[in-house]
Amino acid sequence: MTLTRDVPLVPDQSALLFIDVQNFSAERDGAEFKGLSPNDFEGKYGWYFDQLDSRVIPNMQAIQKAARAAAVEVMYTTIESLTLDGRDRSLDYKITGFNVPKGSWDGKVIDRIAPEVDEIVLPKSSSSVFVSTNIDYILRNLGVRQLVLAGLITDQCVESAIRDACDLGYLVTQVTDACLTYSQERHNNSLSAIKGYCRQVTSAELIGELKAGG
Repeated sequence: MTLTRDVPLVPDQSALLFIDVQNFSAERDGAEFKGLSPNDFEGKYGWYFDQLDSRVIPNMQAIQKAARAAAVEVMYTTIESLTLDGRDRSLDYKITGFNVPKGSWDGKVIDRIAPEVDEIVLPKSSSSVFVSTNIDYILRNLGVRQLVLAGLITDQCVESAIRDACDLGYLVTQVTDACLTYSQERHNNSLSAIKGYCRQVTSAELIGELKAGG
């Protein structure tokens, strides 16, 4: 038998995970952008939000809808400390200055892909969801073997999750046009660097696959 990553999804063995698509980093008034002047904001994040609003979030909405229709588990992780002052967060997040306080608006998934009542949301305090949550335990309890990833930021938290999931024995699919970082060059470089760890598909390809399997 030939081993390959190019395996179509089996819905009852699959989960779609959205990474850090939250108010903190995906809404213009999120805390990550606090204190920037309008000119600085536009210069640094204008392209990012144009892409997020016009293309990437609509793609996320489309794959979320298709996954739900195919009975694929839909899950979310967000940057959020377990404490108000963030004393539990990783050293890297402390150095970076990221603290999304427990229970805050910034820690919530954006309304445009809001979780349904019974969908799992895991707060994390490190780049990789596999380091600071019990997601591996949860996925194994759910019988998940194939993990589909979308979210923010392509070359940071998304890439970290792909590598860890791969090493833990999951078949990983990255939805390339449902991920985003702060420039096209960074996004493309990340896709090229991580492709050896995962299967890469577009949102249209994933939706077609889910419909064909239904």
